[in-house]
Amino acid sequence: MDHQLAPLLPRFNLFDSTRELEDSALYSKVRIEIETVLGSVVHENLAPEVNSSHARVRAAAWNIERGVELEGLLQVLSQHPLLKTSDILLLTELDYGMARTRNLFVAREIAKALALNYAFAPCYIALDKGSGLESNVAGENTHSYHGNALFSRHPMREVHSIALPNGRDLMRGKEKRLGTQRAVVALIDHPSGAFWAVSLHLDAHSTQKHRHLQLTMVLNHLETLSPALPVLIGGDWNTSTHNSRRALYSILGYCRRVLMGVHHVLKNHYPHPDRWFERHLFRELEVRGYRYRDLNEPGTCTLHYNIQDLAANNRMADWIPNWCFWFINWALERSDGRCSMKLDWFAGKDLLPDPDSKPRVLGEVHNENEMLSDHDPIVLDFRLDPRQATAPSNPGLGHQLRE
Repeated sequence: MDHQLAPLLPRFNLFDSTRELEDSALYSKVRIEIETVLGSVVHENLAPEVNSSHARVRAAAWNIERGVELEGLLQVLSQHPLLKTSDILLLTELDYGMARTRNLFVAREIAKALALNYAFAPCYIALDKGSGLESNVAGENTHSYHGNALFSRHPMREVHSIALPNGRDLMRGKEKRLGTQRAVVALIDHPSGAFWAVSLHLDAHSTQKHRHLQLTMVLNHLETLSPALPVLIGGDWNTSTHNSRRALYSILGYCRRVLMGVHHVLKNHYPHPDRWFERHLFRELEVRGYRYRDLNEPGTCTLHYNIQDLAANNRMADWIPNWCFWFINWALERSDGRCSMKLDWFAGKDLLPDPDSKPRVLGEVHNENEMLSDHDPIVLDFRLDPRQATAPSNPGLGHQLRE
């Protein structure tokens, strides 16, 4: 994961498109190194051996917003009655060597503090300090990585990542990056049986069609894995209902929703993106034999926007005109300036929701005046379908991946 690219990153930042950058002589000299580090996965086993006969598996998924509030996140992950007993954590948006998170390797800090095995896949090499207020933080980036991770109390095997195509050119705009989103995949040897787990973050600045494409690529990949085992997918899928590939598309989409009726959209579409705007993504899951309806708390949103949120407004100001904020404020006036969306999900194949506990969105993890992240965590208890369950694998034999 170490690289010698730091002196070149400011020069990369001068390019205005990915094609222009990749066609340059400068980039050609380090292309292999960039592809190597972005294609790698850090995997460490830090968890003690667990002796358990519990059939239930508890999973939690959370977009932790870089890990900026790491101390508070660790406190909640180690003390909340549901989160502290999770068998696996599917976390998205973790930094490694970014000034905004004190240049910490966030995934490893979490794994060490909670004594968990972990796998971290870098998605991007950041060419600057970040978006919005992040661009003004003190210090300089070191490794400049941003990525996704998977954590487990049980052995993790066959760890790898899946590269997903970008929804827009990441060299256009204020926050420039190299790389693409990556899903983190591992075989989890739970005492009740083995299963595949996938930590998945779909693009925010993309179209509904592109998010569907990214999910389809993940599902296609999972069909190639051997052995065929139950699958759990979880993470931030950015099912905002919007086409956010460009600012203009997002603005037009917002106008459409205002014409549909703000209250109607806040009640019937943002909490239920599968009903219409993101229906193709969710139908793809069901056609492939995945369930999601009973693996998530229905109608409960996981991201909450407040027009008074300075940090969120500064990030948005990086890509939409200032006049849009007046329109947003006017549209949300009757909802006290607040708007919530359901972006975070679980989906599973050959597994069943635990009959003794319902899926939950944990909005209570945040302090009254301090959000640990712009997302709420979600929790699911499930059991492997006894018709599909397979005993934990033999570490000496491993499993074959067919790519």
